[in-house]
Amino acid sequence: MNRKTVIVLFGGQSSEHEVSRMSATTMINEIDSKKYQVIPVGITKEGEWLVYTGPTEHIKTGQWEKYATPAIISPDAKQKALLKIVNGHVKVIPVDVVIPALHGAWGEDGTIQGLLEMACIPYVGCGVLSSAVCMDKVFTKLIAKNAAVPQAKYIWFQKEELEDMDKLVERVEKKLGYPCFVKPANTGSSVGISKAKNKETLVNAINLAAEYDRKIIVEEAIIGREFECSVLGNEAPVVSGVGEVLPAAEFYDYDAKYNNSESRTVIPAPITAEEEKTIRKIAAKIYQAVDGSGLSRVDFFMEEETGRVLFNEINTMPGFTAISMYPMLWETAGVTKAELMDCLIELALTRDNGIRG
Repeated sequence: MNRKTVIVLFGGQSSEHEVSRMSATTMINEIDSKKYQVIPVGITKEGEWLVYTGPTEHIKTGQWEKYATPAIISPDAKQKALLKIVNGHVKVIPVDVVIPALHGAWGEDGTIQGLLEMACIPYVGCGVLSSAVCMDKVFTKLIAKNAAVPQAKYIWFQKEELEDMDKLVERVEKKLGYPCFVKPANTGSSVGISKAKNKETLVNAINLAAEYDRKIIVEEAIIGREFECSVLGNEAPVVSGVGEVLPAAEFYDYDAKYNNSESRTVIPAPITAEEEKTIRKIAAKIYQAVDGSGLSRVDFFMEEETGRVLFNEINTMPGFTAISMYPMLWETAGVTKAELMDCLIELALTRDNGIRG
């Protein structure tokens, strides 16, 4: 049997470079080597593309760069190939599928998906449009509103508006009040997010968010519980069961997710069958509203006082680390990581995304 060649693309220039390396390590270890020839290709923080053939554990630790060789994915649709550059000579390696295990900017936002569309190479995950709109929290909320998906109240503004900070603070206080959450519109893994409890912390939070993006979003704080579920599929997606997030910190920020061992997830979530049904139904609705494909993780709040289920955000390339909810939810449903990777590759190969030939 001829093995298909799969590139696992990792690293990147975003603030989630390290998380991407951890996700890629898990994916590479779980892909069936009898069915697929796996080629790890890393992007350094400086944006250099390198093909790596050493031990997988070096990807996780960051040592992989010492043993890598320059290589790029060709945008030439006739080649459908990785171009490996050795001593000034180019070796053309045909490629069947790419797994863009990239989180955040320049990877989860439609940019790498656009390159792969140009190259006519099938890839795992959402397409250009859905990747872009889901990366931008403002556009996600606009789509959710249009689809009648319940969500927290919010306002958003451009970085240039920070020149009149008093006016912004007044808008937030009038519509949302305290506490509230301030987020860059285009980051993942809770990077740059702060909880503001008064005017001073609000100003600091807005300035921090502005360091990461030119658009800032402020949301009302929902007092309640946090839940996540996994979506898998193209035209007929399947939604997993529901897991609950119990953050060690005041909210589930980057450090609480990846560095605080006291943060916990509970699978399955201790909720009623009706509550689970509601969460899963909304997850499928927003996934289809953004034209999702391949996979996504959808996050929710359940308001303590009213029991309302509110959509929080959708992540089109969720983490595959040892503590990531996406694969754990499917494992609880009886789908191993190896089976999940096989399914994702097959979904990429069969997705009707307009790729020619």
